[in-house]
Order: sequence, then C-alpha cells, then structure tokens
Amino acid sequence: MRAMQLHDIAPIESSPLVLTDLPDPQPGPGDVRLKVHCCAICRTDLHVIEGDLPREKLPIIPGHQIVGVVDALGEGCGRLAVGQRVGVAWLRHTCGTCEFCAAGRENLCESQRFTGYHADGGYAEYALAPEAFVYDLPEAFSDTEAAPLLCAGIVGYRSFKRSRPQDGGTLAIYGFGSSAHIIMQIALHRGMAVSVVTRGESHRALARDMGAAWVGASADEMPAKVQSAIIFAPAGELVPQALAKLKKGGTLSLAGIHMTPIPQMDYQQSVFYERDIRSVTANTRQDGRELLAEAAKIPIRPRVTTYPLAEANRALQDLDSDRLNGTGVLQITQ
Repeated sequence: MRAMQLHDIAPIESSPLVLTDLPDPQPGPGDVRLKVHCCAICRTDLHVIEGDLPREKLPIIPGHQIVGVVDALGEGCGRLAVGQRVGVAWLRHTCGTCEFCAAGRENLCESQRFTGYHADGGYAEYALAPEAFVYDLPEAFSDTEAAPLLCAGIVGYRSFKRSRPQDGGTLAIYGFGSSAHIIMQIALHRGMAVSVVTRGESHRALARDMGAAWVGASADEMPAKVQSAIIFAPAGELVPQALAKLKKGGTLSLAGIHMTPIPQMDYQQSVFYERDIRSVTANTRQDGRELLAEAAKIPIRPRVTTYPLAEANRALQDLDSDRLNGTGVLQITQ
C-alpha cells in the first residue's frame, strides 16, 4: 500500500512525511481493516510530527479522522461487516476496567492509545483499528464531510459540552479552524449567539458568512460578555483575555491537546465570581456517538479542501500557516 510516513520529528516546513510503499496491514484478533477513502488532517497531526507531544512510535503513519469501508475482519469480530462504511477517530484503546472507564470517563484512562500516534493511522490506503472503537457513519454525510467530524467534530463537541452551553445563550469561540466551524453550526442550531475571535481575515470572513453575531481579531473589541467560551487556538495567552469576557458564573473550555504557557493571572480580575476553567482531554466513544447523531439531524456541513495523499505535507503546511478554511481532507481511494 501507499502511505505518507514520518521517520523522524521535524518541522512541517521541511516536508517530513515521505510517500512510501508498505505491505498491506493484516488484522489481528479484534481488529478490522479499512480500505481508506479519505482522512482529514488535524492540528494534532502537526503536534505529533513536530514533537509538541512526547514521541511514541517512529516511523508512524499519521491521521486519525479516517473514513473507509471494512475489507477484512480479524478473529472475534462480529459487529461490523465487510463492505460497511465506517469511521476511525483518535481514541483507539482503553482498558475498560479502571475507575475512569467504569465511571464513563474512558478519555482519562491511563492505558488509552491513539490513532496516528501510538499506532499507524489513515494517511494510507489501508488502516487497522479495534472493532470496538470504530464508528458507524450516518448516511447524511459524504466521505469528505464525515471525515472532519471524527476528531474536529468529536473533540469539539466535548469542548462544547464542557463549556456548559445554554440553549439560546451566548458563546465565544477563540480560533476558527476545523473544530470551531463545526461547533458553531451546533451552537447556532441551538439558538445561541456566537462571537468569534480569530486573527485570520479569511477565517473571520467564514465566521461572518456562517452567521456569527460578532467577529473580530481581538477579544478586547468584543462588545458584550458571554456565558460560555471555548479556546480552540493552542495559545495560552488567550486564557486571561477570554476570562475577562466571561460573565459571572460563566465557563471557559480549553479544547487543545497542546497549549503554550498560560500567563500569570490576577485572581480577582480573571477567576473570581465563580468563573470556571475546564480543560478537555480527548473524548469518550459516547461523545462520538452523540456528535454524529446531532450532526446528522442538523445536518452539519463541514467546509472542506481536498488534497491527494501525496500532498499531505502541503496540506499540513497550509493548516500551519492558517491558509486553510474549514478542514483539509486527503482523498486516498474511492
């Protein structure tokens, strides 16, 4: 099979992913093999490639928003069928028995493993995944529309829930990339007024086009405080700015798997009046099922830009340089 493989940590500007011919992977017990149709790119892929996350497996095939069809079943599989269209996301293993798994918080499991980080992902013609962590996909979405929902959507949805949104309430979004443009559609569907802070003019134009109540380059310019806020940008300096625009009793959700250092804050000015700061760690499979169901009802329509598999470096460079609106998707096989 053809795959874009990372051999060593390096800046994305150096085009570190190499187009490689590899043997087709064979499913072990409990695994299914997907013939990959497409795989969306993600800022987390950049964190893996550039070493912002601790190095785990090299060489590695990145990619964790995979859409394809099941073409082989390992021993013990029975829920999925050959030929069925499915999706694979970031979370691929938990122990199922620890205190967190038992409490429905498998995203905090100490034994969790991730696609495209601990195991090869979807920048390839074939991918393996544990059957128990593979999602059924609603027919409402094409392949390229479904792919961004599998991380940008799922983790964005958990971030949205962690911000304690109120139907008909107010929400501020900081950074307007893949997750943000999906979650904004859910918020608007729930009758919320959404303010967007993002530095890119093309991102501001997209937010306006999608129906934001207010859009600007700086939180200081936001005309009114909000009840809920989500920081999608991996920029710690936004935390005190976002708290300053949060109403008493409001909640700020930090969506990133990686964030630059948060500046020192004044307790009275930034945190007092029961303002809450809540981090987000991956997601549960239940988050994924809820997101896909709600997305199909609305229906959400992700904005996508497609690239061939061999141009994965260019796609990630566009993401890193904020040249990409919505989500980039690698088209691999049909």
